[in-house]
Amino acid sequence: MSRQGIRPQPLPPGVKVDFNALKAPAGYVAGMGRGAAGFTTRSDIGPSMPAPDVQQDKKDDAGGDETKFDAFLGNDAGVLGATGVYDEEDREADNVWDNIEDRMEERRKERREAKLKEELEKFRAENPKIQEQFADLKRKLADVPVDQWEAIPDIGDYTVKKQKLDKFTPVPDSLLAGAAARDATATAIDARGAGGLETPMGGATTDLTAIGAGRNTVVQLKLDKISDSVSGQTVVDPKGYLTDLKSVTLKSDAEISDIKKARLLLKSVISTNPRHAPGWIAAARLEEVAGKLQQARELMMKGCEMCPNNEDVWLEAARLQTPENAKALLARGVAALPDSVKLWMQAARLEQSDEAKKRVLLRALERIPQSVRLWKAVVEISEEDDARVLLSRAVECCPQHVELWMALARLETYENARKVLNKARQAVPTSAEVWITASKLEEANGQPAMPDKIVPRGIKSLAANGVVIDREWWLKEAESSEKSQPPMAATCRAIVKEVVGHGVEEEDRKRTWMADAEECMRRGSIETARAIYAHALSVFPGKKSIWRRAAQLEKAHGSPESLDALLRKAVQYCPQAEVLWLMAAKEKWLSGDVAGARSILEEAFVRNPDSEEIWLAAFKVEFESAELDRARLILAKAREHPPASTARVWMKSAMVEREAGDAAAERGLLQEGIRRFPYFWKLHIMLGQLEERLGNTDAARLAYAAGIKRCLDAVPLWVAAARLEEGAGNIAKARALLEQARLKNPKNPQLWLAAVRTEMRAQNTKAAEALMAKALQDCPDSGVLWAETINMAPRPQRKSRSVDALKKCNDDPHVVAAVASLFWHERKVDKARSWFNRAVTLNPDVGDTWAAWWRFEGQHGGAELQEAVLKRCLAAEPRYGERWQRVAKDPALAHQKPEAVLKRVAADLDKPL
Repeated sequence: MSRQGIRPQPLPPGVKVDFNALKAPAGYVAGMGRGAAGFTTRSDIGPSMPAPDVQQDKKDDAGGDETKFDAFLGNDAGVLGATGVYDEEDREADNVWDNIEDRMEERRKERREAKLKEELEKFRAENPKIQEQFADLKRKLADVPVDQWEAIPDIGDYTVKKQKLDKFTPVPDSLLAGAAARDATATAIDARGAGGLETPMGGATTDLTAIGAGRNTVVQLKLDKISDSVSGQTVVDPKGYLTDLKSVTLKSDAEISDIKKARLLLKSVISTNPRHAPGWIAAARLEEVAGKLQQARELMMKGCEMCPNNEDVWLEAARLQTPENAKALLARGVAALPDSVKLWMQAARLEQSDEAKKRVLLRALERIPQSVRLWKAVVEISEEDDARVLLSRAVECCPQHVELWMALARLETYENARKVLNKARQAVPTSAEVWITASKLEEANGQPAMPDKIVPRGIKSLAANGVVIDREWWLKEAESSEKSQPPMAATCRAIVKEVVGHGVEEEDRKRTWMADAEECMRRGSIETARAIYAHALSVFPGKKSIWRRAAQLEKAHGSPESLDALLRKAVQYCPQAEVLWLMAAKEKWLSGDVAGARSILEEAFVRNPDSEEIWLAAFKVEFESAELDRARLILAKAREHPPASTARVWMKSAMVEREAGDAAAERGLLQEGIRRFPYFWKLHIMLGQLEERLGNTDAARLAYAAGIKRCLDAVPLWVAAARLEEGAGNIAKARALLEQARLKNPKNPQLWLAAVRTEMRAQNTKAAEALMAKALQDCPDSGVLWAETINMAPRPQRKSRSVDALKKCNDDPHVVAAVASLFWHERKVDKARSWFNRAVTLNPDVGDTWAAWWRFEGQHGGAELQEAVLKRCLAAEPRYGERWQRVAKDPALAHQKPEAVLKRVAADLDKPL
């Protein structure tokens, strides 16, 4: 459909019209509506038919014929506009065409934008920004240490600007003469005016130079007058002069205006209410700020006259005066206000010597004997004998002030101090300090039993006088008694004994007391914590947890004798507590008393005949003492005693035979133990290790296979079997065993780690990296795998691997130790030390970390830091770690002390696992 064509009228259905046979309309010219110029021939019009005037038709169409106006096309509708009809169907057709054009434009827009984006990306790839070119280098700047940043030298001045050349152009003499005449200074004033007329004074002139010289002469005469004619030195104090100059402050117009406003305001205040002391003080301070000290003094003198009964006015006036004038002023003040302690104290401060101050204070005490402040001040500047006399008078004048009684008791002898405290107790029956001081006095004079009598009596007396017993306050006093010089342990224990249970519910006593003891230990109050544990044990003697905490306290802060006595009491009250017997025996053994340890264990046998732990402890004492026969005998009895005949007993029996070198007996014990305890995997692995040591590879393979068949979840058995095959050269079989183990034990990081290390030992780095990637997918939170990933990575990639590891498991000790080793190799000593400390804090049982830290301090920290690490390691008693267990369980290194094991592990850190 044409957008401007004439739509024919609809025809009945079935009727067809031959448009080519129709006659063209009159005056029709093909293409005329699109701008074509029509033409006619003679055959068109015939001999007597004139040709139509096309230009005239156009003018008519473009004219003002209202019948040819169209609502859509307007008047300019072309030749077909006059006869065509534009209806709703035409509008709908136009809308369809517009939508099609919009859709095509949108498609072309998407293609155009995509092509533009592609060209832009191509351009940016070919011409990258400077910021993008240096992005990798900027990331590396974060790793530059501070010392390297500070070592960057200054670039200096390397400007390449052209230096301007100084060009000299001669100046004309006329210009120089004119400038000199313009800048000349007149040295005389002509008597004639500017108009040349004579002045009434006559023709005299004034010489300015002579006037200046005269002034200089006058100033010089004044300076000579105040100078010392004998020594030739000036009597003007240069330092004071400079100080006065510094005191001169330049004020702006705004400040001056504010001062004037404030002065007017305060003048109104003191005028309307002259008895208002703060107004006089404010006015004087305003003048002081304005630099008018004399006016400030005058104002305060008037204030003293108007407000003689206000001590603040006298104090402010004395502050503004010189010391001598201030003394006189304060004398007037104390005469007007004889009961003002502040005025007397200020008068005493103005005195230079202690004797003069003492005289003033004594005069004040004559007037105000009940002032504690005055008594304290005069006692502080008095000798001991005078202070004793003064305090005797002070407690008479101020009997309710406990501090004066305490000070007098400290100055008196033992007998007199007791009398003083008795008087203080009668004068102030509600004071707890008097009773605590009395208890300390008795303890300090060799009466350790008296605090147990004084403190209970004191608490009872205070309660009778209506004093509320504050448990927290009394416990703090107990800690204060412990930390005093000398320490008052008896008083501390007596206080704790009396108040620790005060106000505590019966069901909360144990929990509350344990929390109190832990808090005291955290604050370093060991004796207070010990007293709390002692009281708790007196109430709960059968609680082994309290005995254990008390024993740990004695082990950390007490003596071996006190620890032994405590454990002796503990096993008497808790004879069935195996852990207490074992602690007592271990402490005896660690102190070198093997006989004492044996006797304790013998007594433990009587109390606990069926205890496996006690049997094994007795075996350990003999085994570590190299008494193999006695150890063998103990284990033989244990094997014959059914309740104590456990798998561990059989395992220890095999260890004794291994130590003795009897392979046949060891094999027999292991085989019998496996028959009795087929699911105890340690017996299987010990049998396989025995066969490996003897060179029986097939027998070891069978032992491991039997153990794996019964103990599918025993990861060490799978790893040992794989290592056996690897040692025999069967790498493929070792891989198969570890893969089968992972199928039986999914998501086990130790099996993945063993597989990775197998490939690393076989020099298959690519396979190891692939396995590690799968392992991290299977166990994303495994610290041992992330630590191995850091160690496997090339040096440039270790830092990024460390960041990934810390994101996954930030508090894993293996990852933290790996990061510490990374800092160690990068020579970042402080960071490495901090991370090693964090690793051993997270898990102090890992011996490998202690060994690495000890070796690190040996290289970078010195002997003292290395010794400190050794002490912490021995106190932690580590037991785990792949290298630590490999060294500690080596039969050739049996019975080695932890210190020797630590040093051996540190020496083996460079060897592969």
